[in-house]
This record gives sequence, structure tokens and C-alpha cells, in this order.
Amino acid sequence: MSFRKINKNYEKQLLRKERDENAPFTIGEPSAYAYSQDVSEEVVGRYGASDSPSRPSSASDLPTNVKYDTSGPDENKTYSDSQATSRFSPSKQTNMSQNKTLLDKEKNHLANNEDIHQIIQSNGEPARETWGKKIEFLLAIIGFAIDLGNVWRFPFICFKNGGGAFLIPYFIMLIFIGLPLFYMELALGQFHRSGIISIWLQICPIFCGIGYGICIVNTFVGSYYNTVIAYAFYYLVASLRAEVPWKTCNNTWNTPDCISLSDNQTSTNTSTSPAEEYFIREVLEFHRSTGIDDIGNIKWSLSLYLLGVFVIIYFCLWKGVKSSGKAVWITATLPFIILFILLVRGVTLPGAEKGILYYVKPNFSRLLMIEVWLDAAAQVFFSLGPGFGTLVALSSYNKFNNNCYFDAIITSIINCATSLLAGLVVFSIIGYMSLKQGKPIEDVAVKGPGLVFIVYPEAISTLPLSTLWSILFFLMLITLGLDSSFAGLESVITALTDAYPRLKKRREIFVLFVLLYAFILGLPTTTYGGQYVMAIMDLHGASLSLIFFCFLEVVALNWIYGVRRFSNDVQSMLGFQPGIFWKFCWAVINPLSLITLFVLSIWGYSGLTLDEYVFPEWSVSVGWCVTASSIICVPIYMVFKLLYTKGSFKQKILKCIKPSLRPPHLRSGPDIKLEKFTKISNL
Repeated sequence: MSFRKINKNYEKQLLRKERDENAPFTIGEPSAYAYSQDVSEEVVGRYGASDSPSRPSSASDLPTNVKYDTSGPDENKTYSDSQATSRFSPSKQTNMSQNKTLLDKEKNHLANNEDIHQIIQSNGEPARETWGKKIEFLLAIIGFAIDLGNVWRFPFICFKNGGGAFLIPYFIMLIFIGLPLFYMELALGQFHRSGIISIWLQICPIFCGIGYGICIVNTFVGSYYNTVIAYAFYYLVASLRAEVPWKTCNNTWNTPDCISLSDNQTSTNTSTSPAEEYFIREVLEFHRSTGIDDIGNIKWSLSLYLLGVFVIIYFCLWKGVKSSGKAVWITATLPFIILFILLVRGVTLPGAEKGILYYVKPNFSRLLMIEVWLDAAAQVFFSLGPGFGTLVALSSYNKFNNNCYFDAIITSIINCATSLLAGLVVFSIIGYMSLKQGKPIEDVAVKGPGLVFIVYPEAISTLPLSTLWSILFFLMLITLGLDSSFAGLESVITALTDAYPRLKKRREIFVLFVLLYAFILGLPTTTYGGQYVMAIMDLHGASLSLIFFCFLEVVALNWIYGVRRFSNDVQSMLGFQPGIFWKFCWAVINPLSLITLFVLSIWGYSGLTLDEYVFPEWSVSVGWCVTASSIICVPIYMVFKLLYTKGSFKQKILKCIKPSLRPPHLRSGPDIKLEKFTKISNL
């Protein structure tokens, strides 16, 4: 149906309504350029059945000389614009003239292929904010992707799985899994300009439960991840003295088993270092807890540091991308500067070359083991961070024509290079400590928080200017953690404010509420037995859930919405179609790899342990309940959606998998049923 015919039908309806003052004016769902109720189903049907919306390709395709029918069914009698508008009241004529001006602006922007949504939302709803500069978005996603795991997880995983040989499966997984998923989520958020909940209304509404589940996961991660940043703050403040407190054994928290490197004593199997006792007995006071069933009281000094972390995050998020875009200039750049400084210092230490060689020396026999490939896939997946909804949220604030393809490539390269660089920094220190303690490197190297809160601080304490190196190191940890943390929480805030627009009017209060909730949720991790709580949350709070959500996301986008339609969406932004490699990865490799990783993760589950402590059965059940609390959002929403959708079962399914909301640049504002712009489009 032509646009001229649409306008004639619209004018017939409009004139009929004008004759009856008591009849309410009704209009159907607007299409890309708005349409009347008589043709709405036809246009929506055309959009749902094709790979891309049917719409004018340029401004010249829009009607320029609309003739108005004034004689009912007789279509031969027409009037000019001025004659038609003269039938309306003077005030209405003025409104129609103003509306026509808005339509002309829209035409011009369409011809230039610019951000149409900013003009469309001139109907009263404020346009979506965008990043102040392109570099701010790049820094934000780089800061999110590069986190504490690049420092404490990748180096250990690499040396455990064959050193330099591990880079082979790592790069393969990066190319075929990590990079395609990263590119997909950036393009998804940029095109649809929505958070991880409401975006599914534009793709496949029945999967909105994915967004709610991801929000739950992000609050779990935000609760315990920020506790690790609080540890770093604890160390940073403790470093502001002439001598770091974990250098000697003459402190109140030390035990008779403590042996310092400066004491020149022979260590035994039961001896401990001052750095280990400082972390266990002073920072955590872990010795005051006997297990998960006796976690003890909250350590208030640690909880205050946690509160300080959330206060910093609040002021990074309260104004949206305007505030976070400024914060990333510090949080995303400072870690690289400090990392290079620590690398230069590390490689000059005695024994550093031994540690670095141990780190990069390849052991190709390890490549025959399936767990090496699983570790590579997991490292790539959790390092780049698809599935958190954060990439979707951050890219939704981009300009429509931003080159997200370039962003995905450059961020993945920087993330990989940073992991390798962090490995050199860590293993240069481990080689130094191996020589200093007279132990094999494998006995010195540990994974997780112990590496950055015990091994590295102990090495720093033996160096000249130990206070300076300690301040630099923990400042690096804080900034590495902060931008990852507030980016993850921004995903929750964006998702909920887009799904419930009223929250945007009081964003500052809503952000405060979200962070207060995450802070309260994180308080158990600051108890004496907080490490037990963190072990449960780390294993069950995110890992399996994110793989599951990412699998559903890939299937819904590329198999229900359609990889061809998604590719057309990307082309409308970037001007070129994604290549066959990307389409094949999205449609085939990514779903298969994610479901394989999910099944093998469950198959390889060996229970909860923390060092030699084995968790009781009830705590394992609690852990699985934590996992289920986010995953269950998907089936619950599906049932809810089907129950409240009218029609037969087949009709319900078709309606629930068909987009119910157009992307912002193809609709007349944030609400799909806006009469005002529908009238504008038909002038």
C-alpha cells in the first residue's frame, strides 16, 4: 500500500471524527513513519515477516504533495494542502503547520542518514543521552573488559595449561567465540538503543526474562566483587606509612609460626609469612570463623571500606554517561600506566627471567587435554564479558552510525595484550620470590586473591621504597575493579530505567536505591567468614547463569529474530553487511560452543571447597538456589507472557516471538502508541 493511499485513508478517518465531536480520536500503532489504524496490521505484518523493515530509503520517497479527500468515498475530488487545512480551527491549523516543520526536519535527517531518533523524540520525551566523546565509550568498554581477572586469573591459567602453548587455544577461542559475541552485543545495543530488558520487545518479547535474570546476576556480582576492591582500599590506606605492616612478624596479629624473609630463618611446613598473616588475620580475621555455619560478626572497618567503594561508584553513575564518561578517563587509563611501571621494575629484579620463562615456555602436550580448551573458552568468555548486559547498555548510548565493529576489534586486542602484559608483571615477581625463598615457582604461584594480596605484597615489602610500590600496585587494583564494577551496575540501572521510564525522572534516587541494595547484599562478605560466602557467590552467582543467558541470547537473536535481519540492522548502521564468518559464528559456532561449555561445566562440578575446607550439603543447596534464582526468570516470564497474550496457542506463540516494538529510529518515540507524531507523519 502506497504512502499516498495511506494518507487518503487517514484523512477519511480524520474527517469522519471531526464531524462527530463526541467520538474519541483513535489511531493504530505507528509504523516507521506512522500509519492509520486501517493499515497498521498490514505494515506491522510486513515488518515481522521480512528481514528488515519496509520503509522509505530516502527523504524523496516520503509524500510531498498530499491531497485530502473531503467527499467520503469519492476519491476523484481532492483539495490542496491549504484548502484541506482550512477546514480545521485556526489553533489546529497552527499546530499542523508546526508539526509539518518537524516532519521536514525528519526528512532532512533521513536523507543524511543521521540520528533520526533525536528528532523523533521531539514529541516531549527527552532524547536518549549519548557519550560526550567516542573515546569515552571506548574507555568504558575497555575498562569493563579489563578487570582484576586479567591480573590474578589469566597468568595462573596460562602457566597451568602449558605456558606459551596455552595461547593457541586462547586465540582460537577469542576469534571464534569471544570476538563474535562481543561484536554482536555492541551492535545489538547500538541499533536498538535499549537496556537488556526492553531490548527484547524489539527482538523476541517472550525472552524478556533474560534481562531480568541478568540484572539479578549483576547485583550478585556487584555485591561480592566490590568487597575485593574494599580489600585493596584497606591495603592502600595501610601503605601510607614509613613501613608496610606486612613486612615483619612483630605485630599484634602475628603468630609464633610467622617467619619473615628478613629473619634469615628456615621455614617449615607450618610456618607462615607476615604478608599471609596480615591478610588472613588482620584484614579478614578469617581465623575467627570455623566455617560457613559460623561466619561470625561483620568486621566494621572492612564494611566501611565497602561503603566507601559504593559511594565512589554512586558518583560515577548518578548522572549516567555524563558522569561515568568522565570517570573512565582515570579508571581506564591509570592501570595501564602503573602496569608498565611495575613491569619495568619487575624485569630488573633478580630471578625475574626465570619466572618469565616459566610463564611463556610452551608445553604442547597439554593441548591434548580437554580441560585446557575449556579453560581457554571460559577465560575468553568471562574476560570480555558478553552476557552481562553491560556491552548492550554501554553501546545503547552510542550514536547510530558509530563503528562498533572497530570498537569490538580494538577492545579485544587491548584486552588480550593486557592479559599477556599482566602475566609478565606477575611472573617476574614470582620468579624473584622463588629465588628469594628458595622454592620452586609452582610452589610460589597461586591463583585468585592470594596472588595479589599475599604473594605480590610480600615481594613489594622486600624492595626499596616499598611504600611507593605498594601504593602504586593497590591503586592499580582499585581502578581495575572500579570501572568493571560500575559498568556492571550501569547495566542494571539502564535496563530498569528503560523498562520503567518513570525511574529516569529520579535517576539519582534510583541509583542510590540500587547501590544500597547491592551494599546490603554484600555485607555478609565482610564478616569473619566472608570468604565462605564469596566462594558460594563466585561459583554459583554468575558462572553458569551467564553462559545460559548468553546461549539463549544467541539463539533468540540469530534463529528467531534472524541472523539475516540482524545483519541488515548492522548494515543500516555501518553501511556494510557483516561477513559470512561473523554470520556463521553467530548462527552456528556460538550456540554450539556455549551449550557445550554449559553442559561440561555442570558435568565437571565437583562441589564447593575453599582450600581444604569442604562445604556442607546444605550450603551447596543454597548455592544452587542462588544459580536458579536468576535462571528461573526466563520460564516465569515465558509463562506470564503466554497467559496474558490473547488468541489460540499458536497465535500466542507467534505474537510472543514477533517484535512488538520497533527500534527507536523506526518509531515515533519511546511509546509505540503516540498519537501526536502519527498526525505529524501524515501531514
